[in-house]
Amino acid sequence: MPQVPVRAPAPSAPVKPPQPDKVILTIGTTKLTEAQYETLVAALPQQYQTYAHGAGKRQFAESLAQLVILSGEAEKRNLDKEPKVQEQIKFQRENLLAQAMFEDLQNAIKVDDAAVATFYDAHKNEYESLKAKHILIRVKGAPMPGADGKPELTDEQALAKAQEIRKKLVAGGDFAAIAKADSDDTGSAAQGGDLGEFRRGMMVPPFETAAFALKIGEISEPVKTPFGYHIIVVQEHKLKTLADVKPDIEKNLRPEMARKAVQDLRDKSNVQIDDEFFGPAPPAPAAPGAPPAAPQAK
Repeated sequence: MPQVPVRAPAPSAPVKPPQPDKVILTIGTTKLTEAQYETLVAALPQQYQTYAHGAGKRQFAESLAQLVILSGEAEKRNLDKEPKVQEQIKFQRENLLAQAMFEDLQNAIKVDDAAVATFYDAHKNEYESLKAKHILIRVKGAPMPGADGKPELTDEQALAKAQEIRKKLVAGGDFAAIAKADSDDTGSAAQGGDLGEFRRGMMVPPFETAAFALKIGEISEPVKTPFGYHIIVVQEHKLKTLADVKPDIEKNLRPEMARKAVQDLRDKSNVQIDDEFFGPAPPAPAAPGAPPAAPQAK
C-alpha cells in the first residue's frame, strides 16, 4: 500500500528574540547576556545547539562556568604564555576564522539566474505533487494484513477483480462508493480512496510512476505493487514554478558555490604536502568541502 503522506505540524508560537541586556550567567566579573548566549550556541554543531536549548540547558551553563573559571585560572598562572598552549590557541583562531570566511563566502555569493534555471530544469520532478484516489485489491502474502472475513486472492484473482472494478469506473461508477466497498486500503477507503496530496518519493515506485504519468481524471489500468493491484485516478497535478522555488534553489546552490570559491583560493596558494609523511594524493580528489576543524597540537 502506498504511504499516506504525513501532514506538517501546525506552526508553533513565534520565538521571542534574545534580550541583549539581560544577564543570564555571572562568573566572577564575567557576565553573559541572553543575546551573547544565543550567539555562542549558534556557532556550535546542531546536536549541541539542541542540547543547549533543551534538556541540557542547565548542564551547559555549568560547563560554561567551569570553562571560564579554568581559563581565568590558567591566565593567572601564565599558562597562556606557554609555547604549546599558544600553538593550540593559534590553530583554534585559524579554525574560527576559516569557518567565518566560509560563511561570508556563502552570504556574499550572487547566484546567477541561469544557474538557478539549470538546477530547476534538472530537478523539476522534485517540485511536482499530485492529489489522487485509489482502490487497492490486495494479493495473498501482501505485507499488510487482510481484512477479517475477506478471502485471500491469488495474483490472478486480484488482477481479475481489479479489471472488473475498472470497467465499472469507466462505465461511470462512483469511485468513492466503490472504494469504500471494495478497497483493501482501509485507511483511504474510509475517505472514498482519497490519498490527499503527495510528492515524488512518498509512494512505492510502481505506484508513483503510474500516478505521475496519468492525465487528470484518467482511470489507470491495474497497477501492481507488492501490496496488490491499484486503480488510480489523479484529481490534481501541480508543478511549482521557478519563481516559487527560486529562494530555495539559491540556498541550495550557495554552499557548493562557496566550496568552489574555496578551491579557487587553494589553487592560487602555494600548498605543499609531504607525500612521504601524509601519503600520495588520491588520483581523483573529492569535491572540496567546508573548511575542516583545525588539528590540535599535541
